Amino acid sequence: MKKVIFVLGVVGLLIACNEKKEEKTIETQEVVKKTDEPSLEEKAELLKEEGYQVFSYQEGDSTYLMQQYYMVFLKSGENRTQDSTETAKLQQQHLAHLERMAVEGYASLIGPFGDDGDIRGIAVYNTKTQKEADSLANLDPMVKAGRLKIEVHPWWTEKGGKLN
Repeated sequence: MKKVIFVLGVVGLLIACNEKKEEKTIETQEVVKKTDEPSLEEKAELLKEEGYQVFSYQEGDSTYLMQQYYMVFLKSGENRTQDSTETAKLQQQHLAHLERMAVEGYASLIGPFGDDGDIRGIAVYNTKTQKEADSLANLDPMVKAGRLKIEVHPWWTEKGGKLN
């Protein structure tokens, strides 16, 4: 019985030591991640080199990196006469297109409006130019079919910002 208690004690001690080691490893990795991250100025320079429009400004003790995105309004188009089968097919293709834009990193925020107004939804494109956002939005099967039309506007927001 003493051997069993001894073995259990040793196993417990090993597990406890291993957990402490894992915690230290995680803490060390977090410190490395924080110190490896480029500065705000370096981020801005990299984005500019890639062709994005950015600027930074300071307010109090905080500095913000702003980037230009493109707000695409999806509006009711001139051709909304498709039958229910064709509309369902277009909707499926439309959603696949929007998912592709999100997965490939072109669209950051996408969604429909909850009313039945002229503006049906929005997509915020993370592209270098308005022309590129316009071209990608025009690839949408709903737009090609004339069921939707687009309106594109430049929009500034903090790089890495999020909805709360």
